[in-house]
Amino acid sequence: MAQFIALLRRDYDRFREEDFAPWLEPEAERARELHAQGISRQIWSRKDVPGAAMILEADSVDACHAAIGTLPLIQKGMLILEALVPVGPYRGFAPRG
Repeated sequence: MAQFIALLRRDYDRFREEDFAPWLEPEAERARELHAQGISRQIWSRKDVPGAAMILEADSVDACHAAIGTLPLIQKGMLILEALVPVGPYRGFAPRG
């Protein structure tokens, strides 16, 4: 398993704030399901733009895209995946020898 950081933001170029309202609870429910499945390890609301930052755990980039693709706001084209970055352990925390 590998870990990835996903940065997502709302598409305000194509949608208004009120367009998002009916989809926020289904979006949250799907996020909870991904967390319960062990795919979404952590999720935060972004403070720079409306959206989310997620840590995902999956076998591949394609598996991450598949999981993110199940989010209702992604399916509706209302959420933009800005970046999907593979990450690994920071070497500075490794035992010294």
